[in-house]
Amino acid sequence: MRIAGLEKFSTVDYPGCLAAVVFAAGCNYRCFYCHNRHILSDPPLLSEAEVLAFMKKRAGLLDGVVFSGGEPTLQEDLPEWLARVRALGYKTKLDTNGSRPEMLRTLLAEGLLDYVAMDYKAPLEGYAPLCGADSAGVPESLALLRASQVPYELRTTLVPQLTETKLREMAAAVPADAPWFLQLYRPQPGDEAHLNGLVPYTPGEIETLAEQLRRVRPKVKAR
Repeated sequence: MRIAGLEKFSTVDYPGCLAAVVFAAGCNYRCFYCHNRHILSDPPLLSEAEVLAFMKKRAGLLDGVVFSGGEPTLQEDLPEWLARVRALGYKTKLDTNGSRPEMLRTLLAEGLLDYVAMDYKAPLEGYAPLCGADSAGVPESLALLRASQVPYELRTTLVPQLTETKLREMAAAVPADAPWFLQLYRPQPGDEAHLNGLVPYTPGEIETLAEQLRRVRPKVKAR
């Protein structure tokens, strides 16, 4: 696996678990607001052996391992890595953009996942302006999660391009029983060119939007 980073201890990346986070290099999206954009192209890589040695050393002290990115489902040996950490006694969580349902199907079928967080970027026909790619694969990935027994959540970073009207459109594709988190967008240097004068949402505005959307999707929360 092309591993671009390792967070050795996190209390926020895996609900209810103390976890390590493995960041896989590379992504098939180019979201202008990505907070891990430094690992998307050709970053320095960590030694697989050293990362695995860390996992063995922390077995029994941490509860889980999160595979994030970038986009980890682009890594063809992801199933093998999930199997390795599960054999060490860890729970596993996948962070994914949902673009590779064929890999997600394999992971679910082989029982390699305990939790999934899938990004839901925009209305399905509106992915390209924000992500540099269309939403191919996302509906199928969502259907796979709905049909599985694995707990999952959807996540949307509230860039200002996502108006209330667009969020209501997005809500129509969210299963009524699916946790859907609206996340604060934190501008980074260089983002100005993409905002075109739009002002980012405040935490209070996101909470208000979540409250309004809960009328149709009861598990919407601000994060």
